[in-house]
Amino acid sequence: MISFDESISHFKDNYDHYLSELKNFLAIPSISTEPNHASDIQKAADFLVNKLNSLGFLNAQSFQTKRHPIVYAEWPYAGKDAPTLLIYGHYDVQPPDPLDEWHSGPFEPVINDEYIIARGSSDMKGQILACLFAIESVLKTTKLPINIKFLLEGEEEIGSPSLDDFMLTHKDMLRADFVLNPDAGMIAPDKPTIVYGLRGMAYVELKIFGPKHDLHSGLFGGVVANPAIVLSEFIAKLHDDQGRVTLPGFYDNVRALNPLEKEKIASTGINDQDYLDLTGVPKLHGEVGFTPLERVGARPTLDVNGIYSGFIGEGSKTIIPAYAKAKISCRLVPDQNPDVVYKAFAQFCKEHIPETVKYEIINMHGAPAYLAENAPGTKNLVDAYTAIWGTSVAYKREGGSVPVATSMKNILGVDSLLTGFGLPDDQIHSPNERLHLPTWNRGVQALIVFLLSFSKA
Repeated sequence: MISFDESISHFKDNYDHYLSELKNFLAIPSISTEPNHASDIQKAADFLVNKLNSLGFLNAQSFQTKRHPIVYAEWPYAGKDAPTLLIYGHYDVQPPDPLDEWHSGPFEPVINDEYIIARGSSDMKGQILACLFAIESVLKTTKLPINIKFLLEGEEEIGSPSLDDFMLTHKDMLRADFVLNPDAGMIAPDKPTIVYGLRGMAYVELKIFGPKHDLHSGLFGGVVANPAIVLSEFIAKLHDDQGRVTLPGFYDNVRALNPLEKEKIASTGINDQDYLDLTGVPKLHGEVGFTPLERVGARPTLDVNGIYSGFIGEGSKTIIPAYAKAKISCRLVPDQNPDVVYKAFAQFCKEHIPETVKYEIINMHGAPAYLAENAPGTKNLVDAYTAIWGTSVAYKREGGSVPVATSMKNILGVDSLLTGFGLPDDQIHSPNERLHLPTWNRGVQALIVFLLSFSKA
């Protein structure tokens, strides 16, 4: 029988050291969307290359792209007959705004109770280091029974514009038997989770232009259309009173949920009250006829992610703004095409934005949904989770989007094991992002068991 005890003991004995490394990584403000953080992105890439080199990985290097580096390394020493695991991750993070809502510096990691708080702690620097620390714990105590490759990008938070080209160009180098992508999460600390479905994305920015500059609302109100009002009225038309999206043909290719799928989604045990507690809203909202879990995992949605127009500072200023803009995203389900959704949005704009203003649509990025119910390595991961948590594994269709899973399936021909140790209340993309350390601790131990489970008895 395979023993995991020594490797797990190594991780436990060196936990404080690993926690210190995590803090150092989190302190790097690797914000991919802001050009002034390009040097920090490179610093984060260098951190990973140095770590991989210290573990003895071969060809540890960062490949330059048009934007940010892609880090690659390989451990080929298990031999040609051993299977190869490709581990994906992203080391870039979201901007920390609004800064005044953070209780501590977003890049000054602090531990409060059972959490480490910093931007990127859950999404997903903590997940990358969980994999690296599990590998290190194995290498310090025994031999890895599998070959391993790492693919770590710095552009996930801006839509991964360089990743597909890199994978196509380096297809042979990235060849693997199975893929581990820990950029998902768990439904609860006591419920290890494997995500078998992800929603896709269509993201646009809409700009409404009125007068050539801001106008005095007393002198020009009632004479020219107010872009802020036009945009508000347009947004109000994007849903009907049943919570359904009104873009033409939006639901044409959406698969109906069969009873078995509904039962599987419901088996996670999450209910309405869980969402109320998690969000703090007085009442849930959404498409009529579906449960909250069905809405966030298996139904498409449309949301406004940001609105800007006119004077938004303290005090008053009576103007008609020259323009208004909104960032709008659609989460898509299998068989929906992001390009088709974009065209439907453009048609909706043509039909509903009045001639009293001009408008512009920017197609930011898009990706199709992903569905894979039995990715290679699933049984090994399930057994590892069961060994560490002592409970059954939950299977979930995730509401978020991880476009790389679809790209890897199409380019490399392998479905991904989507998992992770983040929790629903980790506040990713929000102020005070955090990582639950006891869950992360268990996650590293589970990854140790997973890696060693490929040893021959």
